[in-house]
Parts: sequence; C-alpha cells; structure tokens
Amino acid sequence: MIVTIDGPAAAGKSTAARLLADRLGFRYLDTGAMYRAAALAAMRAGIDYRDLSQVDAVAGGINLSWAGTHLLLDGEDVTDAIRSPDVTEATRYVADSPRLRERMVSLQREIGRVCDLVTEGRDQGTLVFPHAECKFFLTADARERAKRRAADYAAQGKHVAWEDVLRTIIERDQADLSRPVGALRRPPDAFQICTDGLSVEDVVRQMEALVRKRQLELS
Repeated sequence: MIVTIDGPAAAGKSTAARLLADRLGFRYLDTGAMYRAAALAAMRAGIDYRDLSQVDAVAGGINLSWAGTHLLLDGEDVTDAIRSPDVTEATRYVADSPRLRERMVSLQREIGRVCDLVTEGRDQGTLVFPHAECKFFLTADARERAKRRAADYAAQGKHVAWEDVLRTIIERDQADLSRPVGALRRPPDAFQICTDGLSVEDVVRQMEALVRKRQLELS
C-alpha cells in the first residue's frame, strides 16, 4: 500500500509521515531529503546550481542510498548536513532539473514497488504515485510555517531571523506552484488537512484513521 503526503514547505509533512509510518508498520520515505542531497552534491561539485544544464550534467553521477532513515551521499551520512539554510536555498533551483527529477522519480517508484510506503513531498500523489491507495495534502499558514522552520534551525544551533525565513517560505511557495515539472498541486482525490493549531498527534490520528478505513475497504 502506498500513502502519499504532499503540501507546501514546513507544513509538518515529514514529522507526520514518519510517525504515521511507524504506527502503520510501513517504510517512511522523505523525498525532499533526496533533492536536498542532490543540491548538496551540486554545491560540493562547484557547479552553478542555478544553471539547470550544469545540474543535468552531474545528475547521473549523484549516488544516493538509504540506511534506515539516514540518507547517504556517496556513502556519507548527510542527514543533518542537508538541513542547512544554504542547502535549502540551492534545492529550490536544483529541483527544476529535468534529468535529476526523472532519476529521483525512478528511485522513488523502485522503493514503492517493494514495500508498503508512506512517502511525502510535493508531487507524490500527482506525479510519482498517481494511483496511491491513500493520499493526503497538508497545509498551514505561511507565518505558522515560518515559525516552525525557524524553530528547526534554532534546534540545530543555526539562528535565522523569522522574517528571513518567512520571506524564503513565500518565495518557495511561489516557485513550487509554478515549476515546469513536479509542481505543487493538491491531488483531487487527496484528503486535505490544515495543520494550523493542531499538534502532530492530532494530525497523525486523523491520518491513521483514514488509512485504516481505506485498508478495510481494500481488504
């Protein structure tokens, strides 16, 4: 069974997806982390990550693998390194590379073919797994999402002004909605949940109940 969770940046997708996967006994896949790792690889290669032709040229050589919930780039654990503001900035450009996106979609589908999966990102229910058995779309106000992202940075010891984070969130939303491929869209058959004012437990409880209901319908 495939469960997809899409939505804008910092809407709470990753935390909810991880907890939901644990409760269902499914594998959790953070697709955003995969694009972040690709951005880190581009930065380390010294290319201009804003130039998609350069990103396309190195896309085939990016070596990603998973060790549980840890993401490896060329065998190195980059789970924490990909969460820096610099990588966040680069990812918005790298994700528009047609060749990179094609490869990532292929890798994600390979994982989905061999296990029950909770996968989250921006295009999981629309492009990567359009026939997923259960789909969710999480939303939240941009100001609330900026508070969450700023808190994440602070927890990592990185102090980024809330105003700067909010500006980045708004710019990211605009970019995600207008991407030529993999644009942010709500799947028409997805359950939408606004996470404003809700705890992670509240969100996961709603999602789990809907997945369990869907499992009964399919049994």
